[in-house]
Amino acid sequence: MSEIRNLEPKAVWEIFQQLCDIPRPSKKEQKAAEFAKKFGEDLGLETIMDEIGNVIIKKPATPGMEDRKTVVLQGHLDMVPQKNSNIDHDFETDPIHAYVDGEWVTAKDTTLGADNGIGVAAAMAVLKSKDIVHGPLEVLLTIDEETGMTGAENLKGGILNADIMINTDSEDEGELYIGCAGGIDTNAKFHYKEEAVPADSIAFLIDVKGLKGGHSGLDISLGRGNSNKILNRILYTTNKSLDIRLADIQSGSLRNAIPREGFAIVTVSKSQSGEFKNFIDELIPQIKSELSVTEPDLNITLAETEMPAKVIDEKTHNNLIKGIYGIPNGVIRMSDAMEGLIETSTNLAIVQKKDGSIELSSLQRSSVESAKEDLANMIRSVLELAGAEVVHEGAYPGWNPNINSPILKTMQDVYNNKWGKVPEIKAIHAGLECGIIMENYPNLDTISFGPTIRFPHSPDEKVNIKTVGMFHEFLIETLKSIPKK
Repeated sequence: MSEIRNLEPKAVWEIFQQLCDIPRPSKKEQKAAEFAKKFGEDLGLETIMDEIGNVIIKKPATPGMEDRKTVVLQGHLDMVPQKNSNIDHDFETDPIHAYVDGEWVTAKDTTLGADNGIGVAAAMAVLKSKDIVHGPLEVLLTIDEETGMTGAENLKGGILNADIMINTDSEDEGELYIGCAGGIDTNAKFHYKEEAVPADSIAFLIDVKGLKGGHSGLDISLGRGNSNKILNRILYTTNKSLDIRLADIQSGSLRNAIPREGFAIVTVSKSQSGEFKNFIDELIPQIKSELSVTEPDLNITLAETEMPAKVIDEKTHNNLIKGIYGIPNGVIRMSDAMEGLIETSTNLAIVQKKDGSIELSSLQRSSVESAKEDLANMIRSVLELAGAEVVHEGAYPGWNPNINSPILKTMQDVYNNKWGKVPEIKAIHAGLECGIIMENYPNLDTISFGPTIRFPHSPDEKVNIKTVGMFHEFLIETLKSIPKK
C-alpha cells in the first residue's frame, strides 16, 4: 500500500490523510469538527464553532485582493459508514485505511470518505497556504450532511459575509453543477404481534449478499439490485401459494444508500419444505439473470437455520410483504428540462424488524418540488393501505439552476483558459447543502464542483488521483479570478 501523503498536491492529500485518521461517521463527527476548529485557531484565523457544531473559518484577502468579492468554500465533515461484511471495522473508533490502487485512492473494504473529505481538505489547504492568491475568504464545514443535513439546516443567518459560495461536494471533474435535487424521507412502521411458530415447521435463512450498493441519488440510474426488494420478491412469490411465516428481516442500514445485503428468517411446514426449496431454486437464477450485468457478484442463498422463538402475526406478515411489493423503487422520471438528468427517484433503503415493529426507511428525490411530494404521497398511500404508520421527515429543498450565474461564467472562462475546453454545466440528482444554505443567504451566487469520485456510499468508493490535482488547480485559479465587489 502506498502512502497517500506522498501524492500531489501534497497539501491536500496530507490533510485528507489526517481526516482518514479521525473517525467521522454522520452524527459522530465531533472529533473532525474539533480538528477543523483547532486547525483554524492554530493558523491564527477567526474561527467559529456554531451551536449545532458547524465550523466557520475566515481568512483575510492576500495583499492587493482586498477589493474582491468574498467567497465561502463549503463542504461537509461527515462521511457515510459502509463496510463489507467480511471485515471488523468500527467507524466510531477505527481510522479509514486509504491506499493507492493504480490511478485511484480507495479504502480497504470500507467507504473512503472522499465524499466530502477531499473537498474539505482542499478548502483547508487554501487556508493553510501562504502562496495562494485570493480575496476575502470564508470556509464553512458543516456536520451531518449525509443523514439529514442538520448542519446546513441549523446554520443561522448573519454568520457568513460571502457574496459567492463554492460547494466542493460534486463528483465529476470537468463539470460544474448549478442545481440539485430536493429530498424527503418516507418512513413507515408495521406493528406486529408475536405468535407461536406453527407446529411441524422448519426454519430457513434467506441471505442476499454481493450487491454493489452505492449512492441512492448518483447511482440510482445504474440499475443496481436492492436487497430489500430482492428479499421481498422471494417472500412474495413463495407466500402466494405456501404457508410461510416471517420471523425476522434485517436489510439495509443507511437512508441514503442503495441496500447491499440483508437476510430474512422464515418458517414453513415440513410438508411444504420441498416445494419451498424448489420455488426458490427456480427464482434465484431468474433474479441473478435479470441483474447479471449490473450485479455479477450477487449471491442469494437458502439454508436451514435454528428455529425462532416466535413469528410475526399472519395479518402483519401478509400486509408487510404486499406493501413492500407494491411501492416503486428506482428512477421514476427523467428531466424534461435537462437531457440525461434524473428528475425523480425513490430508494427503499432499510427494512428492519425491531421490538414490536418492522421499520421501513425510504428516500424520495426530485428536482421538481411537486413531483417529490407526489411520489412521497404515493408511497405513503400504499403503505397506509397495507396497515403501516407512515410519516414524512427530513424534507429539504432543491437548488434551482441559474444559467446566468456570474461565478459560473468566471469558472467556465478559468477552465477554458487552463485546459482548452469549456466544462459541462449540470445539475445533480443528489442532495447538496446549497439550497438549504441559500434559504438563509438568498443572495449567494452559488456553484458546485469537485474531483472524480466513483461509487460513493459504498465500500467500492474511490477518488481519481489526477483529478484531485486538477480540482485543486481549478480552485486556486478561480480564487485568483474572483471579480471586484
